[in-house]
Amino acid sequence: MKYLRDIMMYFLLAVVAIFLVNTLSGNAQRQIELAYSEFRTQVANGQITEVEIEQATGRIVGTRKEGDRFMVNGPRDDINALADELSKAGVTVKIKPESNSFFLSLLPILLPLIVIGVLWYVFFNQMQSNNNRAMSFGKSRARLHSEDKTKVTFEDVAGEDEAKEELQEVVEFLKQPKRFTELGAKIPKGVLLVGAPGTGKTLLARAAAGEAGVPFFSISGSDFVEMFVGIGAARVRDMFEQAKKNAPCIIFIDEIDAVGRQRGAGLGGGHDEREQTLNQLLVEMDGFELNSGIVILAATNRPDVLDPALLRPGRFDRQVVVNVPDLEGREAILKVHAKGKILSDDVDLRVIARGTPGFTGADLANVLNEAALLAARRNKKKITMDETQEAVERVIAGPQRKSKIILPQERNITAYHEAGHALVHHYLGKTPVHKVSILPRGMAAGYTIALPEEEKHFMTRSDIQDEVAALLGG
Repeated sequence: MKYLRDIMMYFLLAVVAIFLVNTLSGNAQRQIELAYSEFRTQVANGQITEVEIEQATGRIVGTRKEGDRFMVNGPRDDINALADELSKAGVTVKIKPESNSFFLSLLPILLPLIVIGVLWYVFFNQMQSNNNRAMSFGKSRARLHSEDKTKVTFEDVAGEDEAKEELQEVVEFLKQPKRFTELGAKIPKGVLLVGAPGTGKTLLARAAAGEAGVPFFSISGSDFVEMFVGIGAARVRDMFEQAKKNAPCIIFIDEIDAVGRQRGAGLGGGHDEREQTLNQLLVEMDGFELNSGIVILAATNRPDVLDPALLRPGRFDRQVVVNVPDLEGREAILKVHAKGKILSDDVDLRVIARGTPGFTGADLANVLNEAALLAARRNKKKITMDETQEAVERVIAGPQRKSKIILPQERNITAYHEAGHALVHHYLGKTPVHKVSILPRGMAAGYTIALPEEEKHFMTRSDIQDEVAALLGG
């Protein structure tokens, strides 16, 4: 619609320009106005070459031998006799017949008025749309996902059993609120999901809404903060008004640290705007009643920078830690993401899970997707173990740089270096060597992968010394 308005405006401007050019050129051509007697004298002297007589008005427009144009008001009667007389004098005569169309006679007057009116209408609409855009700054940017579109459930979330158990209470409350209110229980207003990037915080929030079968509002913390002071607070108010109309529902605020950072820790006008937005969020969380059917889920990977007022009881009084999955969790996540992919019989998800310590759910999903892309690139019908191992290495170290030219001396240096790492790992005996490569990947000229036999959550002094020795072994 905007492009249509622009095209219409340019078209009308072109019409006005053409009309003005024609008018000015016509005025330029009517510079000479002769008296009728002088016109008859010049005809007799042979100075007139051609004329055009308007039958309705008797007006005569013509050209002289010098090439200039002239105009003369002639008699309205006996036009045919005048034409015969001019023809006998050697003048080319044209008679312009009388027009019976009243509209054509008014066209020179109506056309400018129509163009001006349409231009005024276009500019008025443009100005009104600008005003509407200015007013829409205070509208919430939260995206509403209805029940039929929120198809993610807890079955799609793997490796986070403890987090699912914590959120199950929220789901049960949204499904059967009387079961809690009859016992005098108060459901938490807000649940804060804390975890590293890619651990599945957003997926857990969507799954909770899908399990409860309620509308799901999603928004990022950065969507509240704008350059203009007061816009963020207005968006917070509008978001809660929409949530109350759609209750029971779940509001999910991703990266809440963008708006919930501890007050007094910033500089400039943007800091003032963020503080006002945070204050409004705190007021709204205190404003809606307990058991109103609105639950706020928020996600962050930096809970230490959040304002203490945001974490007090009655607001985000429950924190759910979403950890990096362990071996069993990684295998379960791989099984979830393997659905819909054609895997060969030699693909062992347990082996892949063991070879990916520290991988998040997003990393594991990326591994299987990279494996599928590699299999398609190689024109294979199934994903084999070769593609999955290659995909793991791509995620860890980056794609292989096959085009890089390495001198034999440099390749020997890389081989000695990686062999040093591998020998130290081997003789220490705590982390068996999984793979050694001197093929360049990403920013590395080579790499050594050593995988522990069992996952540890703590490192002893001996473990640290062994790790340092292995690093210096190259």
